[in-house]
Amino acid sequence: MSGLFALLDDVAAIAKVAAASLDDVAGQAAKAGAKTAGVLIDDAAVTPQYLEGFDAKRELPIVWRITKGSIRNKILILLPLALLLSSFAPWAVTPLLMLGGAYLSFEGAEKVLQKFLHHDTGATTSKDGAASDPAHLEETKVRGAIKTDFILSAEIMTISLAAIPESNIWMEAAVLASVGVGITALVYGSVAIIVKSDDVGLHMATKGRLRATRALGRGIVRSMPTFMKWLTIVGTAAMLWVGGSIIIHGLDKLGWTWPWEMIEKLALSVGHLSERLGGLLEWTVEAGMFGLFGLALGAVLVPLVTRGVVPLWRKLVP
Repeated sequence: MSGLFALLDDVAAIAKVAAASLDDVAGQAAKAGAKTAGVLIDDAAVTPQYLEGFDAKRELPIVWRITKGSIRNKILILLPLALLLSSFAPWAVTPLLMLGGAYLSFEGAEKVLQKFLHHDTGATTSKDGAASDPAHLEETKVRGAIKTDFILSAEIMTISLAAIPESNIWMEAAVLASVGVGITALVYGSVAIIVKSDDVGLHMATKGRLRATRALGRGIVRSMPTFMKWLTIVGTAAMLWVGGSIIIHGLDKLGWTWPWEMIEKLALSVGHLSERLGGLLEWTVEAGMFGLFGLALGAVLVPLVTRGVVPLWRKLVP
């Protein structure tokens, strides 16, 4: 009998260790995922654009196809690459993060410039008559969304990898897998709710039994265009903020400390103006300075990429 109790004690001890490990994974995944907030907002803002022009019945199946592609991107491709990077080239994490930050700054600045310069890239123009074939158009849109997701997912996984405390490869794999699955569910669950909100609102407005239900439905339908507009604005601002922050902190790690020191001193000096709102003021100044830096960097990168890198790439890769 004593042997049985000893065995039960061992099982309980193992269970406690496993539970502690799961808690540790969950905690680290939550902290790492929080670092990717800017990319998540942009991902949720960008994806609904790929669903424009489709029948309402195809919206959720398309979202599901993109979701599966996102999971493949994160778990089957980016997770193994991140673990290899962590094991054999940890020195490359910061430069890769900065490259991703430059990309976010470029994307954010390009959106701002397109908005104020009213520049139409013509990216939605079909050259092969795809618009006349709904199945072909859907396939093209899904492939485009998954390619965009791969870039954003790469940034998410790299940011998450950099946020994980030094640990063994299994812990890193568990945290990255948790981040990848959790973020994908959060982003594309939100996208599904967003794209179906107008349909739900229309159903409530026309089929609702109560006057309050019909009024709420009409309010949802009227508010969705404004909501999407603000989601895009917030997503763009978040891209510039995160992109600039990554670059500034990357420069600090590489030894070029004065940009971060200057921003930190400015934020502290403004924060000291109010005891009650000091923390909020500091964060606002830091976020604003990061965003302005990201916008300035992106504005420099836009002509370099669109007039130099892209034409060269098209020549090299037909």
